[in-house]
Amino acid sequence: MQRRMDALPQILRPFTAAKRELPRALVLTGHRGAGKTTFLLYHARGRRILYLSADNPLISAIPLYEAVTAVFMYGYEGVIIDEVHFAREWSIHLKALYDDFPDRAIWASDSSSLVLRKGRGDLSRRFVPLSMPLLSFREYASLVTGQTYPTFDPFDKIPVQGDARLLELFRAYRKHGTRPFFQEGAFGERMMAVLEKTLHSDIPFFIPRITDDNIRLMNAVVGYLAKSAIPRLHVRSLCADWNIGAEKLYQLLFVMESVGILRVIRKERDTKAQSVGHKLFFGDPVYYDVLGGDPGTAREALAAAMLEEAGMTVTATRHEPDGDFVVTRPGKEAVVLEVEGPSKGKKNADYLIRDDTDIPAGTTIPLWALGFMY
Repeated sequence: MQRRMDALPQILRPFTAAKRELPRALVLTGHRGAGKTTFLLYHARGRRILYLSADNPLISAIPLYEAVTAVFMYGYEGVIIDEVHFAREWSIHLKALYDDFPDRAIWASDSSSLVLRKGRGDLSRRFVPLSMPLLSFREYASLVTGQTYPTFDPFDKIPVQGDARLLELFRAYRKHGTRPFFQEGAFGERMMAVLEKTLHSDIPFFIPRITDDNIRLMNAVVGYLAKSAIPRLHVRSLCADWNIGAEKLYQLLFVMESVGILRVIRKERDTKAQSVGHKLFFGDPVYYDVLGGDPGTAREALAAAMLEEAGMTVTATRHEPDGDFVVTRPGKEAVVLEVEGPSKGKKNADYLIRDDTDIPAGTTIPLWALGFMY
C-alpha cells in the first residue's frame, strides 16, 4: 500500500480531487484504468485505512471476512478492497462486515457495473454506489496543461474559446485521452492489455459456464466493431456461425456492455428485455484509433460516450432522417442530434454536432464542446 501511495500522481484528475468526503460504505465501479485505485488511495491519506486487492493470491487464499476482520483487529479504521469480485462470495462477506463493524469504513471497487446487481445480501441498501466515468476532455486538457477549465452545458452556452491549442489537445484526446495512464506511455499496448484482462479475467466471473468458443466469439465481435462502418450485429447469423443460442449471445453482449467493452445505443422507446440495440459502439471510443477503426463510426461513438459518461441518456432516433441520437438531459426536454463531419447536413435534428468547426454557430455545436460536461 505504501508503494502505491508513494506512486500517486502529483496532478490528479479533477473527478478525484472534487470529492470532499466518502461515505462509510462505498462500492466504486468504472472502466479498468480509469483511476479507481488512485481515487480511493487519495481519500485514504491521513487515515488508518489499509489497501487490499482481492486478486492478490495471498489474499484470495483467505476468506474475505477473515482477512478484513484481522485488519480491523489491528486497529485500522477502514479498508479498501480492490477488484472485489475476485473474492469468493464477496457480497455476503461485505454485508457481514458492514453489519458487524458499524464504526469502520469499507470501500470496495470493481470494473463492472454488474457488481452490485450480482451481489447477494442486499448490498444496495448498505453500500453507496459511485461510478467513475472515463476521463473527460476537460479533465484531459487540465492534466496536460495544468490549467483549470470550467464545466458547462454546451446546449446552453460555450464559455471556452476553441483556439488552435484546444483543438490540438482534442485531436490527442480522441487518440489516447480517456484514461489517466496516457501519461505513462505505450497507450495502445496498455489498452490492448485492458481489453484482454477484461475478456479473459473479468467476464468469466459474471457468466456461468463460459467456454473458449464464447471468448473467441467476443473477440470476433471486437474485431467486427473495429472495422465496421455500420455498427450493427445480426443475432441469427452470429448464432448460426458460432453454434450458440440466442439467450447465451444476449448474455455475453449484456456483460460486455456492463464491463465497458461495448456501448449499446437502443432505439427510442425500445423496451425489449433482450436487444443488440440499433447501434453498437466500443465503450471507450479510443479503441477505434488503437484498432484502426472507421473514422465516421469513431466520431459517433465519441459523441455518444461523452454524452452518456456525463450522465445523459442517449438513444437512436426511430426515423433516420430525423438525426442520429435522442439525448435526454436531467430535468430538461429531450433534443435530437446529428453528428457529422465536413460533408453532411443537419437533417431534421435540433442540433448539429460538427467535427470540423472550432466555434458554435446557432444550433451547430463543435464536437469538442461535449467533452466539458463533467
